[in-house]
Amino acid sequence: MMEKTFAHRRQEVLRDAPLVADYKSRWPALFCVRELTAEFKRITTVGLLSKFFSELDAHSSNLMRVFGKKGAVQGRKIKSIMMPISQTDAIDVRRECIIKALCVYLNEEPENLVKEYMDTDGESSEAAVMETMFGIFVIRKEDAEPDDDPEDVGVILEGVKVLDELGNVPLAVVMLFALVYALNLSYPPQLRYTFEALQKIIMELDGKRLSKKNQAVCLLCFHSNIFLSC
Repeated sequence: MMEKTFAHRRQEVLRDAPLVADYKSRWPALFCVRELTAEFKRITTVGLLSKFFSELDAHSSNLMRVFGKKGAVQGRKIKSIMMPISQTDAIDVRRECIIKALCVYLNEEPENLVKEYMDTDGESSEAAVMETMFGIFVIRKEDAEPDDDPEDVGVILEGVKVLDELGNVPLAVVMLFALVYALNLSYPPQLRYTFEALQKIIMELDGKRLSKKNQAVCLLCFHSNIFLSC
């Protein structure tokens, strides 16, 4: 059914630019991992999860090497972000640390992407989540270890909790990325370069034109100079 209604859904998104809450009410089946993954492939012909995680893992060693050379305030923040990797070999933790460190390396704040709360925060965290226009929320136990599963992980758009119970931050990042395509959204200015890197370097979508910041990432990490400045 979702395959058959795809053209109608795309026309509605592109023509009417509906509010997220209205679109979720009209097409509730879309807002799950399976259907979002399928929708992304309908739009791009690219397999979302396999492509994203295989490329992120393949580039991890180079990214970590470059992150390790960063100095000053950025370098200290990256070092702090990467610390859980030395405490656990959990792949989800490694991926989360690399994504957050990439934000910092590109002069963006990972807190604008991932907002973390303790399970004791209660109503205050719920209110803060509902004020989020674009991002991921994570609820953790107060004394959680790096490899402990969060209590909840989800995606917020326009103050609407569109996905929850995702299990880990990397999956939430992928789903947020897919929602940008499914809902024809723009990247927020404060995360422009991070999502450009995810789109053009990791997912290799429209990757021939990169901002100068991400050209530098390619040159340092992958020794590639094939990208043209936007």
